[in-house]
Amino acid sequence: MTSEGRSPLAERLAGVEEIECVTPDLNGVPRGKVMTGEGFLSGRRLQLARGVLLQCIMGGYPPARFYGSDDGDLALVAEPTQVHRLPWSDSPRALAICDAVELDGKPSGLSSRGLLKQMVARYAAHGWKPVVATELEFFVFAPNPDPHEPFQPPLGLDGRREMGHSAFSVSSNNGLRPFFEDVYRCMAAVGLERDTFMHEMGTSQFEINFLHGDPVLLADQTFLFKHLLKEVALKHGLIVVCMAKPLAHTPGSSMHIHQSVVDGEGRNIFSDANGEATPAFRHFIGGQQACLADFTLLFAPNVNSFQRLCHPYASPNNACWSHDNRAAGLRIPASPPVARRVENRLPGADANPYLAIAASLAAGLHGIENELEPSAPIQGEFQVPDELLLPCTMYDALQRLKRSELARKVFGAEFVDGYAATKEMELLSFFDEITPWERRVLAAQA
Repeated sequence: MTSEGRSPLAERLAGVEEIECVTPDLNGVPRGKVMTGEGFLSGRRLQLARGVLLQCIMGGYPPARFYGSDDGDLALVAEPTQVHRLPWSDSPRALAICDAVELDGKPSGLSSRGLLKQMVARYAAHGWKPVVATELEFFVFAPNPDPHEPFQPPLGLDGRREMGHSAFSVSSNNGLRPFFEDVYRCMAAVGLERDTFMHEMGTSQFEINFLHGDPVLLADQTFLFKHLLKEVALKHGLIVVCMAKPLAHTPGSSMHIHQSVVDGEGRNIFSDANGEATPAFRHFIGGQQACLADFTLLFAPNVNSFQRLCHPYASPNNACWSHDNRAAGLRIPASPPVARRVENRLPGADANPYLAIAASLAAGLHGIENELEPSAPIQGEFQVPDELLLPCTMYDALQRLKRSELARKVFGAEFVDGYAATKEMELLSFFDEITPWERRVLAAQA
C-alpha cells in the first residue's frame, strides 16, 4: 500500500472513471465491456457471453452449438501488468487486457490468449522458455469513406501523395512525422518498447520491430500496439490499415515471428557450447515444416491474406527453410550463436498475434518432441517441392484445418470447430459479393 493506503494500481488509475476491459476474439479484435474505475478496483467480476469470442469479422456468429447452446458467460480477468491509462484519450480513461476464463476459473478453450498461455506452459514442462519477437507491417492512409474506392496515401508536405518510391526513406515529406511522434509518445506511456521503425517497400507502408521476450508479453504488445495505432491515427485525421494486402501491385503486410528457446539457465537450446546448431534446432524446423500446412489458416485468416501470399517475393507461401533467404517461409537470420532463431515469415499483419505465436510455437515443439528432421536447406532461387507447398486459398486452408487431427490435439476440438465455423461464415460472406474485376473482365465475355 502507498502512504495514502491505496494500492499501486489504484494510484496509477487515480481519476480514471472508465476502463475498457478487453480480450482478443478469434480475429484478434479487442472485445469486451467498459467498466467504472470504482467497479474495476473493487474487484467486481465482469462477465461476457462466450459467443463473443467467435464473432466473425462482419459481426455475426456461427450456430450456438459452437460456443454452448445456452451461450453462457465467461469471466474477464484483468492481467495486472497490462492495465494502462490511455494517453490518446481526451478524458481520463484506461484499458485492461483480460483473460477470458470459465466461471469456475478454468481456461476457456475459445480464448486465444489462454491457448498461448497453455502453449508456454507446455514448454515450461520441459524446463524451457520460448522467446519470440514480432515484426508488424502496416499502412497509413488518408480516410477512405467509400470502400468502392482504393486506399490513398495522405497528402505529403509538397501537396502530392506518395507514389511508392520511399522504401527505407527517413524523409519527413510524407507529412507523417507529427503522427509518428504521437505514436512514440503513446507507446512510451503504455510501456511499449520499440526496437526499430522503418518505411517499408509499399506505398505509405511502415514496419515496427519489437524487442524479443516472453510470448504472451509480445502478443499483448502487438495487440495493444495495433489498437494504439488506429486510435492515434484517428486523432490525426488518418487511418491505419493492417490488412494483409490493401493495395494492388504493392507488397503486402506481414507479421513475421522470430522464435528461439532457452533453458532454465537462459541458454539458447538451438546452439551448443561450441556455437554449432543443435538437434533441437533441427527438430524445431522439422516441426514447423510438418505443421505449417495444417495451421495456415491461423497465420493467414482472411480471403485477403492469400492476396499477399500469391506474390511470393518476401511473402513466401512455402515451408522451405534457408539461411538468410527471404523467399523461404522459414528463414534463419544471420546472427551469433546466442541469438540463433527461426523466423516464420508466413503470418500476415491481419493474423491474431496470440494464435499465430501459439501455432508457430506448437509446430516447433511438435518437432522437438517427435525428433522430426527438416528437409535440406535451400539457397538462391529455388523451386518449391510439392510436399512443402502450403494452401494457396482460404478455402483450401479451411479444409486443411478442419481435417487436422494435429490441430485438434494441440488446440482442442472446441477451438478448431469454432474457429472453422467462424471462418466458413466469413468466406461465404465474401462469395456473396461480386468484385469489380468480375464485372470489368467477365461481363463482356458473357
